[in-house]
Amino acid sequence: MKKTFNILTLGCKVNQYESEAVEEIFESRGFERQEKNADVYVINTCTVTNMSDRKSRQMISRARKDNPDAIIAVMGCYSQVKPEDVAKIEGVDIILGSRNKEEVVDLCEDMLQNKEAIDQIISVSEEKTFEDLQISNQTEMTRAYMKIQDGCNMYCSYCLIPYARGNVVSRPMESIVKEAERLAENGFKEIVLTGIHVASYGKDFKNGTSLIDVIENVAKVEGIERIRLSSMEPRHITRDFLDRMKATEKACDHFHLSLQSGSDDVLKAMNRKYDTSIFKEKIDLIREVFPNAGLTTDIIVGFPGETDENHKETMDFVKIIKFAKTHLFKYSKRDGTKAATMKGQVNGNIKKERLKDLEAIEKINREEFLEKQIGKTLSVLFEEKSDLAGFKSGYSTNYLRVNVEDETLPSNEIYDVIITGIENDELIGEIR
Repeated sequence: MKKTFNILTLGCKVNQYESEAVEEIFESRGFERQEKNADVYVINTCTVTNMSDRKSRQMISRARKDNPDAIIAVMGCYSQVKPEDVAKIEGVDIILGSRNKEEVVDLCEDMLQNKEAIDQIISVSEEKTFEDLQISNQTEMTRAYMKIQDGCNMYCSYCLIPYARGNVVSRPMESIVKEAERLAENGFKEIVLTGIHVASYGKDFKNGTSLIDVIENVAKVEGIERIRLSSMEPRHITRDFLDRMKATEKACDHFHLSLQSGSDDVLKAMNRKYDTSIFKEKIDLIREVFPNAGLTTDIIVGFPGETDENHKETMDFVKIIKFAKTHLFKYSKRDGTKAATMKGQVNGNIKKERLKDLEAIEKINREEFLEKQIGKTLSVLFEEKSDLAGFKSGYSTNYLRVNVEDETLPSNEIYDVIITGIENDELIGEIR
């Protein structure tokens, strides 16, 4: 009799990566993926916001409703931080945290065989070593995600992630290179190096190994033509880092540096480890080495204590930096964080207005960056048919979507494209 499972995932790319790795383990044990009425449901949770907690609980309830007799296993950040709350949810059989996800298959198999004899299992680990989950067959055709690091030591005042993921742990270099080789053999040309705080890679090794060593080693793998980074901490950008990145000739000129605020007072209250002068210095360095770099960021509006003047400072700073894309969020109080108890919580209507102010600036900056691409030749990895009829689309190294009027272009091939125009926030071009 076949055994079936379904994995439901909330949250970041790291969670998605880990879910795919666990899915492969299930399949290697003879389980089949089944969307409805599965024997086992695994819910990989998120706890970034109170809304994430609520969505996690809703997803657990939906799984139980879908099959009242199924094994329900909950893992991830929410169950790491609040295992007692998860244990109270009706029908939860197995609870794991964020660093022992590989155990879930064994536990589910045991409970399937002896469900009536086994009480609820809670296995939330505080283990401080890297859990080497790997993926052989990723779902994206051209771009593969590879987790190289977990945990965070920053303890920003608004964030629960260090409590959910623990301190920094790094993946051994040999394991990284082997997975890169395996991905190349499977036809992937671009690898995205991902983690909870990628720039901290190697901090736990204490032997001088760092993120740039990962980039250089992956770049040596035959068949890998592009290496892209997930979100970076600004302080880790140095001239040496950038020069070595460029020398690989495979590193993408796309940098996501989370600003969070353009006010030094607010950055200090957030416990960010830089100020606006340091941030701008890093931006200038990037543009010196990678003149056409796509620079993206995150900004939180309405952080506790943020004044009208602080907000204006952020607007002025965003106008100066001119990001290619800015992801904007209203501050949301997160129980268990220092910021949740801070004085000066900002009214919701004020947050909405401040968000609109920054959205207007973001739109102008985005349009300016796209316009600067016209006449340039960009290297584009083509992926799929475009939403534009008759076009094929893909991404440039600086992470802009580019469309070419030729549906016959093969996917997973890189072409130089001369940019000729803009449509619907995307670029139009012709093969050079």
